[in-house]
Amino acid sequence: MHFPVSGVDVNPLVLPLVSFVISFFTSMGGLSGAFLLLPFQVSVLGFNAPAVSATNHLFNVVAIPGGVYRYMREGRMVWPLAIVVVAGTLPGVLVGTLIRVKYLPDPKDFKLFVGLVLFYIGIRLLKDILGGSKIPKPQAEMTAVTITHYGFRKVGYEFQGRTYKVNSIGIMALSLVVGIIGGVYGIGGGAIIAPFFVSIFGLPVYTVAGAALMGTFTTSLAAVFIYQLIGGYFQGTAIAPDWMLGILFGVGGFAGIYCGARFQKRVPAKVIKWILVFCVMIPALSYILDFAAAR
Repeated sequence: MHFPVSGVDVNPLVLPLVSFVISFFTSMGGLSGAFLLLPFQVSVLGFNAPAVSATNHLFNVVAIPGGVYRYMREGRMVWPLAIVVVAGTLPGVLVGTLIRVKYLPDPKDFKLFVGLVLFYIGIRLLKDILGGSKIPKPQAEMTAVTITHYGFRKVGYEFQGRTYKVNSIGIMALSLVVGIIGGVYGIGGGAIIAPFFVSIFGLPVYTVAGAALMGTFTTSLAAVFIYQLIGGYFQGTAIAPDWMLGILFGVGGFAGIYCGARFQKRVPAKVIKWILVFCVMIPALSYILDFAAAR
């Protein structure tokens, strides 16, 4: 099947299958899988135009609601945390969208940027694994999250007998920077903010996943709107998302994220992170080395 916007020729059944497999594993850590789906589009499908970022955001919009619903149903959606993340990442992702279109239209430069972002994510995850962060072990019956603090300066909640408190302003500032990077990359920022929650703020992965996904969904929704809006102002360059490609990816991602959210509590956190490290480092090193060789 030919997709005219992206110029991609691929069997349409491949798209939801790939996104399902990626999202099933990454959603357990609060990641939609968009950060791995983008390298697949760039390297395998040959989709290098700025519209690939817009299409990746569209994937998030279609795929994430299933996981958010599952975390809400299990009482593990920390809404105050999600609201703080959205407040920071939303303006950042809009700035990142404009940067992607104006300053990073060249596929070579964009792939270097992607490689550096993925490499950083991999290092953070690896450091967290080797550092042995204190994360509750999964239980057959997880308790729901109980909110204890919610304000401009602090967010706190109880989970499995422990109380967690984080600085709202610090998370909002971090989310702003992450939003800019996520807007350029086309991931909404969740792939970066989730490892920070676990490794720096010391929050359990079983509670940050829902908030990270919700933040990614909201910012990606805004990014799709911006890309579609400005798409007509750049003649000869694909800016707006490839809607058919993004929707097919999103259908598989919806099922993958829902199933991943459901099975997350049965999988040890370190197993999830080792899978992510492996998946992140391969495309990261590939893009960085390719750029260095071209120089």
